[in-house]
Amino acid sequence: MSVGIYSFFSGSGFLDLGFEKTDGFKIDFVNEYHLPFLEAYKYSREKLDIPSPTFGYDSSDINDFIFNKKLDDLVFKSKLIHDLIGFIGGPPCPDFSVGGKNKGKDGENGKLSKTYIDLICNYKPDFFLFENVKGLYRTEKHRQFFEKLKKQLRKSGYVLTERLINSIEYGAPQDRDRIILIGFKPSVFSAFLNIEIPSELALLKMFGWEKHIKYKREKVFSLNWPTTSEFEEDKYLGKPENIILELTAQYWFEKNDVYHHPNSGHCFNPKSDKFHYILEGDDSKKSYKRLHRWRYSPTVAYGNNEVHLHPYKARRMSAAETLALQSLPKEFQLPPEMTLTNMFKTIGNGVPYLAGKGLAMTIIDFLNNNKNGKTNGKQFDKYYEPAVECLDIQLKATQSAPAAAIFHGNI
Repeated sequence: MSVGIYSFFSGSGFLDLGFEKTDGFKIDFVNEYHLPFLEAYKYSREKLDIPSPTFGYDSSDINDFIFNKKLDDLVFKSKLIHDLIGFIGGPPCPDFSVGGKNKGKDGENGKLSKTYIDLICNYKPDFFLFENVKGLYRTEKHRQFFEKLKKQLRKSGYVLTERLINSIEYGAPQDRDRIILIGFKPSVFSAFLNIEIPSELALLKMFGWEKHIKYKREKVFSLNWPTTSEFEEDKYLGKPENIILELTAQYWFEKNDVYHHPNSGHCFNPKSDKFHYILEGDDSKKSYKRLHRWRYSPTVAYGNNEVHLHPYKARRMSAAETLALQSLPKEFQLPPEMTLTNMFKTIGNGVPYLAGKGLAMTIIDFLNNNKNGKTNGKQFDKYYEPAVECLDIQLKATQSAPAAAIFHGNI
């Protein structure tokens, strides 16, 4: 199978890398408006020896693709060389973030979510992936906007499935919730998969959201993780029993050899007394959170004056260390001339690599496993028949508890 991917709001390409490293996908086109991020995308691929996108990079405003039809020829060419075409992207999300601007759909970044949906409905790729913060579906006023976007997509013919994921489920050492919305054109089912077009409840069962999840979040968060320890620079602290080593900051520091990484020296170095007295593992405040070496990280975020401290060094985290917390391969690196502000912004904005790869594998497995009628959508419709009324209520609601149940397959 060959699937061409068009990436939007690409940043430095953490999500894209998950698709690039999954058999069946080829990045055809990359769009990132902020030039330093786009240059970092190119630089990282050169270092990883990954070929450039088939149709190159573009830094245009995403609105240009809607009003000027700039992608018409490219999408047509992609369809000649691939079985399917997919759009992926995570529009900037601070306007929907609980800790961000909270301006919602009216904010400059918030408007870009609608633009991305308009783009999808305009070009009608075979499938799409939309990623955003959990505030988009958990906050009432933002949820209303999210439901309108889904209504627009359904009107364009897409069959939708969604889930609130946590990056830690895929093996990234980070507690990071994100809403993922994926949609397929009817022709993917009827012509490509040779199955009946399913209802959304049927697609939920067919899609296999949990197939590539390594750790159940409930189990991870129920473990007896260490809380805080006295801080002393470079102090030895033995590994506790009964934790998941692969989900700890220290495991990833060692795995990525962060102290010898090309970005190890890229770090903000202001002087502050706080660097010396905040306990290891004390992440209770919005700013000046000190990570614990034997625990996963809070969400990697460096905007709005957030400061994350190294577990056992009297300084802030380096770019190499934060790239490791984003579960990127140790060979991934950012340009040395990139400003620290841009470095930490692109790192914080990115989808953790292992989460991106898990999502890519879920999509390709769904397409492969259902090829040639191996799964029958109608059978799943029958299985879910008692829940259809519940779904109808959910789709009309602006915010409702059943939404969470649908994300996790609990109806």
